[in-house]
Amino acid sequence: MVDFARLKSVADISRIQAADRPDAIALDFNDRLTSFRRLDARASCVAQGLIAAGQTPDARVGYLGKNSDRYFEVLLGTFKARAVIVGVNWRLAPPEIAYVLNDAGCEILFVDRNYYAVVESIRGDCPRLKTVVAMDGGHAPWPSYEEWRDAQPSKDPMLPVSPDDDVIQLYTSGTTGHPKGVQLTNANYLALIGAFGALEAVAYTPDHVVLIAMPIFHVAGVNMGLLSLSQGARGIVLGDIDPQEILRLVETKHVSHAFLVPAVILVLTQQPNARATDFSSLKIVSYGASPIAESLLHTAREIMGCGFTQFYGLTETTGAGTVLEPADHDPASGRLRSCGRPAPGHEVRVVDAAGRSLPPREVGEILIKAPCVMKGYWNKPDATAKSIREEWFASGDAGYFDEDGYLYIHDRVKDMIVSGGENIYPAEVENAIFGHPAVADVAVIGVPDAKWGEAVKAIIVRKPGVNVDPDDIIAHARGRIAGYKLPKSVEFVDALPRNPTGKILRRELRKPYWEGRDRQVS
Repeated sequence: MVDFARLKSVADISRIQAADRPDAIALDFNDRLTSFRRLDARASCVAQGLIAAGQTPDARVGYLGKNSDRYFEVLLGTFKARAVIVGVNWRLAPPEIAYVLNDAGCEILFVDRNYYAVVESIRGDCPRLKTVVAMDGGHAPWPSYEEWRDAQPSKDPMLPVSPDDDVIQLYTSGTTGHPKGVQLTNANYLALIGAFGALEAVAYTPDHVVLIAMPIFHVAGVNMGLLSLSQGARGIVLGDIDPQEILRLVETKHVSHAFLVPAVILVLTQQPNARATDFSSLKIVSYGASPIAESLLHTAREIMGCGFTQFYGLTETTGAGTVLEPADHDPASGRLRSCGRPAPGHEVRVVDAAGRSLPPREVGEILIKAPCVMKGYWNKPDATAKSIREEWFASGDAGYFDEDGYLYIHDRVKDMIVSGGENIYPAEVENAIFGHPAVADVAVIGVPDAKWGEAVKAIIVRKPGVNVDPDDIIAHARGRIAGYKLPKSVEFVDALPRNPTGKILRRELRKPYWEGRDRQVS
C-alpha cells in the first residue's frame, strides 16, 4: 500500500518512486522502457528548461500530441516548474486549437509530428506563443524535444508549492461555442489519488500493469497515468486507440487494469479474434465518460472474464463522483443501469429547481461536493459562480437515487451530447452550420447510436427556394469544428418547435428518437 501522506504535491510523484524503486519500469511505450529514476531525472530537465525559458509559476504550458511516454516527462516537469500543463484536444479544428492556446496564454507549446502542419497554420493567430518544441524532431527551426531536454541540467528545482496551485488545465466544451478551461489543483489531485487508492479498481501495486489508453487531453487519460505512476505500477502507454493493438497488449504485456470508454469496449468485443485473446491477466476494466448498454456489459464480461467498474464524474470534478464497483456488476444485483454510490470523500445530492434534496426515485439535478471539485473556470468568474454553489458543483445531469443510495442518470439538464465519451454542445455545431447560405434555421440534438452512445443530428430549415443536400451541410461545417462534432445525419423540416420566448424545444425534437427508452441518454 502506498503511503499517500508522503505526497505533498503532484511533483512528488516521480520523486518518491525514483527514491523507492529507481530501476523499476514506470512507462512502456512501443517497447521503449523508462525507469522511475530516468523519468524523474527527465522531468527535472524539463522543469529546468521551462524555468530557463522564463516560465514563472502558474504559467500555462501547451501540449498538442497523441499519448506517449514523453508526454509524462513534460507533465511531471511542468509540475516541478510549478507551471500548469494544458493538454490540447488534437481532434479540434485549427481555429479551435488557436482559441485554446490564446485563452490559456500559452507561451510554450510541445507538439508531436502529427500536428506540425496545424501549428504552422495557426502560429500567426497565437501572438503570445514564443516557443514551439518539436516532440519528434525534424522540424527546424523548432528545437527537437530530446535535444532541448538533454541540454538542461537534471537538478530538481524543488520549488515551494501550494495546495491551491493549478497543475492541470483541461478544456471542456462550452454552451456558447467556446470551450472553458477547467482549473485543477494540487489539492484536487492529491484528494483524487487518496480517494481512488482505496478502491479495488484503481488501488494499484508495483505488480500491476496498467493500460493508459484514453487521450491525455481527457481527464480519464491523465488520471490513469497519474494513478499508475503514483502507486508504482507499470504503465503501458497506447499512442492511439487501435482495437487490435489493445488486444495484443493485453495478451503480451499481461495488462491487469485498464480504463476504456464504452465505445472502445464495444469495438473490442466485435473484433473477430476477441474470444481467442488471452485475457487471463486482466483483473478489472474501468469505464465511464458515457453510459453503457446492459447488453454490452454482459458480452464484455463473458469475453474478458474480468471485473468491471464504472466511474461517473466530470472534468470539473477531476473525473470523480460515483463508483459502481465490480460486485454491483452481477446481473442479479439489478444495478447495471446505475452509476454507483458516491466515491470515498464525495457527497452527492439530487435536488429540485429550488435546491432542495429529493427523495429516492425523484428526478432532479445531480450536485457533487468533494475536495476534487475544480478551483474554477479559467478567467470565467461568472461561469464558475453559476456552476459552484456553496462548494457544490452543479453537474447539469439529471438523475435519481434508489432506496439503497445508488445513483441513476436519467437525462441531461443541459443540452450537451455525449458521443463516444466526447462532450459536444449543440451551440458549437449550430454555429458552424448557420453560415451555410441555404440554412434558415438549425437545431442540433443527440440521437441513440449503438456504437457511440449518441450521434449528432442536425435538423435544418432551408431558406425558401434553395436546395441543399446533407453532404453539403456537413462539408460546410468541416474545418470549422472538430470532426467528432460533425452531424452524422441531417434532416430537413419546415419549422423548428420553439417556446413563446423563441427558445428551441430540443426535448420535443429528441422525443421521437428516444421513444420507448427508460432514460434519455444512451
